[in-house]
Amino acid sequence: MHLTNYTKEFKYNWKLAAPVMLGMLGHTFVSFVDNIMVGQLGTAELAAVSLGNSFMFIAMSLGIGFSTAITPLIAEADSAKDFAKGKSSFKHGLFLCTVLGVLLFLMVFFAKPLMYLMKQPIEVVELAIPYLNFVAFSLIPLIIFQGFKQFSDGLSMTRSPMYATLLANIINIILNYLLIFGKFGFPEMGIVGAAYGTLVSRIVMVWYLWFLLKSKEKSKAFVTNIKFFVLNKVMLKKIINLGAPSAMQMFFEVAIFTAAIWLSGLLGKNPQAANQIALNLSSMTFMVAMGLSVASMIRVGNQKGLENYSELRRIAFSIFLLGIILATCFAIMFFVFNETLPKLYVDFDDAENLIDNTEVVGIASKLLIAAAFYQISDSIQVLVLGALRGLQDVKIPTIITFISYWLVGFPISWFLGKQDAYGSFGIWLGLLAGLTTAAILLYIRFNYLTKKLILSNKITDK
Repeated sequence: MHLTNYTKEFKYNWKLAAPVMLGMLGHTFVSFVDNIMVGQLGTAELAAVSLGNSFMFIAMSLGIGFSTAITPLIAEADSAKDFAKGKSSFKHGLFLCTVLGVLLFLMVFFAKPLMYLMKQPIEVVELAIPYLNFVAFSLIPLIIFQGFKQFSDGLSMTRSPMYATLLANIINIILNYLLIFGKFGFPEMGIVGAAYGTLVSRIVMVWYLWFLLKSKEKSKAFVTNIKFFVLNKVMLKKIINLGAPSAMQMFFEVAIFTAAIWLSGLLGKNPQAANQIALNLSSMTFMVAMGLSVASMIRVGNQKGLENYSELRRIAFSIFLLGIILATCFAIMFFVFNETLPKLYVDFDDAENLIDNTEVVGIASKLLIAAAFYQISDSIQVLVLGALRGLQDVKIPTIITFISYWLVGFPISWFLGKQDAYGSFGIWLGLLAGLTTAAILLYIRFNYLTKKLILSNKITDK
């Protein structure tokens, strides 16, 4: 097949994915701003935010992963023009996201004592606990927001969540500046100020997205007059059956990156701070792939609703190709600027912490080399996962992600990440191995499924 059959889809794919990317980058940008502002306080504070957020990432992965079940159901109902099915999918999805948000908050809140058992630097733990109290509560508005966002994405209205996330970012930056450093008469709260900023910005984010959706003709009837507690067991079961495996897929991936934070904590506060810098930078490029993954889920979901499997496969491959091109660009960027980018996070004018800061930047620059290598693997695995979710195929991909990250990736991180082996760089070699395994196995699964669907369609047509 000619290359233009794929490249001609780039413009529409980008139009659909770009607002999602900006919205996703917005979530990461909250963390980026927190890290840069907190990094001015010292490496212990930066490591504390890293440790606190490691608990948050696990909880967020379960919530965000679960909410992705809403998008393919809405996309399928939208292409079939079935309003009743679409509203039911949204209402039940939003109800489950709200319940999950509360449960995840309680889980993180009561898990704080685990920090003392994880052999992390004690000064880091004591800074992380008060920070986590407020950030944990922000999980409730965040997961409710995800319910609205995934619904909006399913209707191909990807701009509204982007606007809500951008507003949240502006509020977060302003509150961080005022509360971390105590400007304009506000109390100087250090990293707890960053937690307040995150909480307030996420509450505003939910309200503003609901307001935008209520104002649009296409979505107004869905998000108003919701009989929240009138529930259908069959629909609840359908969303749980789709959402639970999706949550586990994201959990297995995020958990190995969280394990990298904890493993680097065993090496000391400076390796942990360096790990946080490299992780924050690479997670920003990952959000671009995540945006394309949502576009993949929407477009595959639409074609599934139309039962046009040849077109589904062509569109999916066009998204995979665009993702690989962008990932290659990011890989080159990390190679070229591996020594420059980490310097954004620390203050070299701080004479007291100059030795620590220099060590952190040195370690982080090496980790960015590993991050450059895994850009393509990371992009492919998340794009193919999006396409498989669009097909509502979630159980086998869940097994694949577990095998890739925990039977392949984690043991390598554990053995190569010790002080007497490769240290922090060894931890990231494990991440690279896990992501590459996932990319290969998930692609094999997608290739097999789509060929099978096309073949069965041809037999039916005959």
